[in-house]
Amino acid sequence: MKSIQQLGDFFIFSWQAFAAMFRGGFDRRNWRLLIPQLYEVGYRSLPVILITGAFVGMVIAVQAVEQFRAMGLEERMGTLVNLSVVRELGPVLAGIMLAGRIGGALTAELGTMNVTEQIDALRSMGVNPMRYLVAPRVLACTVLTPTLTFFADFTGAAGGWFVSVVVEGVPAGPYWDFTQQSVTNFDLYSGIFKSVFFGAALGLIACFCGFNCRPGASGVGKACTTSFVISFIAILAIDFVLAQILQDIQLSIYGFQPVL
Repeated sequence: MKSIQQLGDFFIFSWQAFAAMFRGGFDRRNWRLLIPQLYEVGYRSLPVILITGAFVGMVIAVQAVEQFRAMGLEERMGTLVNLSVVRELGPVLAGIMLAGRIGGALTAELGTMNVTEQIDALRSMGVNPMRYLVAPRVLACTVLTPTLTFFADFTGAAGGWFVSVVVEGVPAGPYWDFTQQSVTNFDLYSGIFKSVFFGAALGLIACFCGFNCRPGASGVGKACTTSFVISFIAILAIDFVLAQILQDIQLSIYGFQPVL
């Protein structure tokens, strides 16, 4: 029963966050609140995302190249690596890395403000905490997660190319030819589209856990752990639902799915 109540509270919190985000537009004060969050979510997270994407592409290539070579299909390695990265692994791992790095930081920051009654102080001064604290953070996560996903896709493709072509000697021409034939714009855009929902989900969950953490240092720590675990599960659940929907859309548009 408590879990159902918390789920309802989360949906109310989400509605209030989006209402505060879009009500009244953005003036100079709102941009001053948003820009530091854009810097923290985007620029500060970029190195982690680039490294993660590169190693994901390299690991896929390392695991698959020998099996493809045994079947005489090593020239099609580009299809496997790039489809895997842009469809699923790039968006999902970028979202999970942001849930760990940004989600934990947001929960700890807002949780500390909640414990020290700074949020109540804002309310007493007539400031809406949803507009002042939550809206800029959720908007930054929602806007920049697709951008970071694009960078993860790029470095993942580069990492897969490096292992396949440079290390394992797969011919570069056929590698990219088969990639071009198999990886469509729909595949790239579908991964970026999913990342919008990942960013919004992790931002809302992190802020909600921070606003509702229990008193004390242990309460903040538990809220950070809860935030990451729930964000991780939410990203995988959203990925499953959207993957099924996008697959049906792709089948209706192209009439088939790209194959190796």
